Amino acid sequence: MISGPAEARPGGSAGGMDFVLALHSHLPWVLHHGRWPHGSDWLCEAAVDTYLPLLGAMEGLETRWIPAPITLGVTPVLANQLAHPGFARELEAFLAQRIAACDEAIESFRRSHESHLIPIAWFWRGHLRRLRRTFERAGRDIPGALATLAGRGRIELMTSAATHGFLPLLARDESIRLQLLVGRLEHERLFRQTPAGCWLPECAYRNAGPWAPLPTAPAASHRAGTDAFLAEAGFRYFFVDSHMAEAGESLGLYGEPDVGEEIKTPGRTTLDRRWPRSPYRSYQLPGSNGRSIAVLVRDPRASLRVWSRWEGYPGDEGYLEFHKIRFPGGLKFWRVTGLDVDLGGKLPYDPNVARARAFRHAADLSALLESIAASTGPLGGEVTAVPFDTELFGHWWFEGLDFLGDLYRRLSQQGRVRPASASEHLGRHPPAQGIRLVDGSWGANGDYSKWLNGQTEWTWERLWPLESRFWEVVRSSDGDGAMDGEGDLVAQTARELVLAQASDWQFIISTGAATDYAEKRFLEHCDNLDLLLGVLERRGSPADVGAALGAMMERNGPFPGIAQAVARISGRG
Repeated sequence: MISGPAEARPGGSAGGMDFVLALHSHLPWVLHHGRWPHGSDWLCEAAVDTYLPLLGAMEGLETRWIPAPITLGVTPVLANQLAHPGFARELEAFLAQRIAACDEAIESFRRSHESHLIPIAWFWRGHLRRLRRTFERAGRDIPGALATLAGRGRIELMTSAATHGFLPLLARDESIRLQLLVGRLEHERLFRQTPAGCWLPECAYRNAGPWAPLPTAPAASHRAGTDAFLAEAGFRYFFVDSHMAEAGESLGLYGEPDVGEEIKTPGRTTLDRRWPRSPYRSYQLPGSNGRSIAVLVRDPRASLRVWSRWEGYPGDEGYLEFHKIRFPGGLKFWRVTGLDVDLGGKLPYDPNVARARAFRHAADLSALLESIAASTGPLGGEVTAVPFDTELFGHWWFEGLDFLGDLYRRLSQQGRVRPASASEHLGRHPPAQGIRLVDGSWGANGDYSKWLNGQTEWTWERLWPLESRFWEVVRSSDGDGAMDGEGDLVAQTARELVLAQASDWQFIISTGAATDYAEKRFLEHCDNLDLLLGVLERRGSPADVGAALGAMMERNGPFPGIAQAVARISGRG
């Protein structure tokens, strides 16, 4: 059991409100694509900053018998990387480098006039050595450790689309089905359980109806909605942002409410304010083929308190400053100090002060959750759902995992708010009927504009014809050897398709932070796909691409069962 009956817990109450914390973990495929800054170091940094500390925090809570039923999503593309033997070697080297950087910093500070920073270097050394022991206790297998926690009922694991493809903008229904089917099958392979929930990439949802996101798109007079594809794939629930349930404005990318004039872009629907929906209950959507699916709504108040760098906890002056880094070594020695203080003015970090701030902020959120539970009864208040990117905790907000541990400790001693997994909540409270979501996402503006805009239109215009070619060649096959759904050629062609579909490429291009990298990666997968499709269209064999196919399989090789998934969707398996 994730947690016992409410009456059995200290201060428990059967009539309380459920608190569902959902964490979404994702990185694009970066293994075998260099190390720094966007190769394996990106993955290792996320593991050291977030995934290993999360395991350690869960171990500590379990030792004290404190329920912390986090609903944790891990995208299949991330899980494949964390389970890869090459990742374990990369992470061990990364930890060794960081520990050596602590030793170098200590000696450097002794020789300079910065001896006041030596205690912080010793803090980092101890922290990193503890993380290395956590990795060893996990058997150097992070997905395996998460599966063990889920098997003991400590957490609930959910999956996502295979490569975090932006589903409302994919041109073919078969592509959406492939993303979701591979998501389910890879979760079952790596975590040894069937997922009930699916994290929609970018919380991006589309209603049934006409589809023509650009004049150059292969328009369709009618396509099924996102909920229909989720239900068809066998999922029971997903999450959306509050504005999509007509319960408030989008919080924006970093939790700031959007202001200014409305932007007229695909995926933006004007909200009708006359019948607002409560975010404090789940809702049932019809789905497809007699299968319904539940949706949980992001609570704007609690989410803003945690997420926003301006109004939320992470901007506190005592917390670790994310942006100021010491080179060489990549260590951080300074605190936020103030949101308007430039990097040169940042003061030294004090771990003890920061730890006390996390404790205080956990108490503040606990009080807010109690207030919500006390005030939402007339609106049908049953659940406060707060979904975040997992990497917020530990990576962007270093003290975030201490905060979560303190929060669950406080909730275990209080009566009105009851921590629950998504499935546990839905088992207690059947979803309400009669909601119609609006199209949108949890990105800036609440629409699709972070992924479809003047900077990224060309990516979709390149991808959509490749999608169509792939499914046409699969469906036109007469069953010869190259197209029997099991060959390396078909499998790698499908891999390059789903890797090109990752929403990360358009997002990075739009932010402007590493545009050249995102464009290079997107074009590499499209070029590989184009080459392999040419062979399949000529009824060729793997020999026709020679060593190039082997190099692609070595460099871009997740999802070992993807050919079988293609066969099922195309009616060949």
